[in-house]
Order: sequence, then structure tokens, then C-alpha cells
Amino acid sequence: MSPTTDFLNHSRAIIDRVAAQESLIRRAADLFTSTILAGRMVHVFGSGHSRMMVEEMWPRYGSYPGWNPIVELSLSFHNLVVGANGQRQAMFLENVSGLAARILRNYDLSEQDTALVISSSGCNVVPIEMAEAFQQRGIKVVALVTRNHLDASTTRDARGKKLTDFADLVLDTGAPAGDAMVTVPGLDTPVAPGSTVGGCLLINTIKAETAARLTAAGHPPKVLTSPVICGKERATALFESAYDEHAHRLSKLYDNVGNPE
Repeated sequence: MSPTTDFLNHSRAIIDRVAAQESLIRRAADLFTSTILAGRMVHVFGSGHSRMMVEEMWPRYGSYPGWNPIVELSLSFHNLVVGANGQRQAMFLENVSGLAARILRNYDLSEQDTALVISSSGCNVVPIEMAEAFQQRGIKVVALVTRNHLDASTTRDARGKKLTDFADLVLDTGAPAGDAMVTVPGLDTPVAPGSTVGGCLLINTIKAETAARLTAAGHPPKVLTSPVICGKERATALFESAYDEHAHRLSKLYDNVGNPE
């Protein structure tokens, strides 16, 4: 079996694992639809490489307003690898207790909000404390993890907690423990991770299910759409209106920042 065939076979198994969670995906979409219809936002957070899932949700083609992407560069700016702003620092910072609270200090949160917190291992401190802080504010949390990897991993949380301990609903990427899926003869450790495959499938199934619910409710979303689909004029109008809606929704998250409750 070639490495390509091996990876694709594993990826087909991931598709099956995602398909088996359709009822959970629909429940997540129900939660997120309620938030968006209320004029609020779904907070989407991931540190490290989970940042990719945040940006997969919004903004990009086929996406629409209603999602608040929380991307901290200090936790996810990987391309320099070493030196200033390197990977070692990012991996250190995502296990600093208290950082999640400082991030959320920037927002005026509401119980109408919901959250999607992404962490393949579910064992790093910042995503765990982020989910915990959301729940403390009465906000429902959907966790996106790799269940096999989470179960095999030791948490960095001093209390022994994992992300799933602060989740109202848990979705599984279906990747294996350790993430990498392809064994190469003569190489003692596997290559080619699978959590991104499962994560992107889950993000986009949630996105599609939520869009269907919004449309059925009489509030079709303003979807960022390529000119090759709808023409340049329509695409430009959609982009401008979608970005404007995002700004208006985001402004509500700053209305009462710092004011006594």
C-alpha cells in the first residue's frame, strides 16, 4: 500500500466517524442558530494548530457572519518556528493558567452567546480554562476534540481537568492517538496527521446545518461568495454586507466592557 492510499483510507474512516455524529452536529447547529438569530455571536476559539479550524469557520468563501473568531497570535503564530515568536513560546503560553480569563476580559458576554472550543488533545490549559470561563457565564460550550488522542493524553491542567469536562456537547475528529496516520517502512514514527481532516469536516457540516436553520427561520445568511458563482457585482455586495453585519454584531460584544453588572 502506498503512503497516499494509506492516508486516504484513514481519511475515509474519519468521514465515517463524522457521519456517525450527525445527531450531535445537528444539536450543535441548533445551539449556534439560536445565538445568531438573537443577534449575538458564536465564539470560536482554538490555540496552536486548532487556529486553522477557527479560520475555516469564518471568514472565507462559503461562510457567513455570526461567528466570533478568537485567534491569539501568541498562541498560534507558528511559521517562524524558532527565535522570536517561535513555536516553543506558543506551546508554553497555551499552558499558562489565567490567560483565557485575560482574553475574555475583552468581551461583554451574554448567556445568549454560545462557544465552540477546539483542541485536538483537550489537555492544554488555555482551551480548558476558556471553556470553563464560558460555562461560568452561562454560555453553552461545544468542544471539538480528537477523542482517541484526548483519552491517551495527560492533561496539563493542575486539577486534572480536560476540555471535555467543561463541554455541553463533544464532537470527535476521528483521528488516532498521536494524530499522525501513515506508517512508513524504515521510519520509526508515523507521519501525516488526520485531525485537520476531521476538524474541517465538522466545521463545515456545522456551518451548513446552521445556514439551513437560519434560512428556514427567514434569516438567510449573507454568504461570502466567489464571483465565479454569482458575478463580481453580487459577490462584492455580499462581502460588504457580510463584513458590515460582522462589525455590528461584534460591536455588541464591547457595549458594557468594564461596566459593573
